[in-house]
Amino acid sequence: MTPRPWIFFMVAAFLGMTFFMPALQPLLSWLFPQLERTIYSQETFLILVISHILLVLLSSGVAVVLGVLAGIWVTRPGGSAFRGLVETIVAMGQTFPPVAVLALAVPAMGFGEKPALVALILYGLLPIVRNTIAGLESVSPAVQDAAKGLGLRPFQRLIQVELPLAASVILAGIRVSVVINLGTAAIASTVGAKTLGSPIILGLSSGNTAYVLQGALLLGLLAVLTDTTFSALERRVRGGRLRSKQGGGFAPRPHQDAGRPGPMVQARGGLTAKGGYSVVGDG
Repeated sequence: MTPRPWIFFMVAAFLGMTFFMPALQPLLSWLFPQLERTIYSQETFLILVISHILLVLLSSGVAVVLGVLAGIWVTRPGGSAFRGLVETIVAMGQTFPPVAVLALAVPAMGFGEKPALVALILYGLLPIVRNTIAGLESVSPAVQDAAKGLGLRPFQRLIQVELPLAASVILAGIRVSVVINLGTAAIASTVGAKTLGSPIILGLSSGNTAYVLQGALLLGLLAVLTDTTFSALERRVRGGRLRSKQGGGFAPRPHQDAGRPGPMVQARGGLTAKGGYSVVGDG
């Protein structure tokens, strides 16, 4: 799919503001003549952008691992009894205000990025867990039965069948979580973390609208570009899944032992194996 022209404009605007924000001083001085200082200068915007992205990447990475594993666990027979408890815990993590989490974490962890990571991880779990559960439960029972008929073990079915088919739904949850955390990470500047929230918070406390505008514009551009990237990735994953369905299903690759099915690969006509038997998929 050809990128839309506005995407290039937004990328150019984001990079230009990140590297050359001081060049906007004449414009900002004209817009806000009452302000003595119009360019945030306590840190370079490049440092703030890098710090903000790293904070979101780390917190979202942990949230993805925990959320996907929790979603997988509660959809297995051994963890299904705990599904209600897990969903309640992750829902509480998002309904609890991040500022309150920061206030509770600072006395124990000190100022900086650590309390911010805790707040962002808790805040980002809900959409990942819910979409992982929804994605895994959306896998057709016919596909599950066909995989069982091929002799695939539960872990093999999860890795080779369920997760690939649920990937687009899980990715949608990750997309929501990351975009939420991009905005929420700005609050981390209240406890000493370097983020794009630093000029916003300083501007609000000192009445400097120019500072607020600089941080808000960069944060908004970063969120839109991130969401657009995930959207393109979702379309690719959905396209691969659609092609897989049109192909008729999956089949194991040839294995050294003809009586033992190997990993599942795309094939026309259904689920087939080299061992001399076949199971027709749901097409």
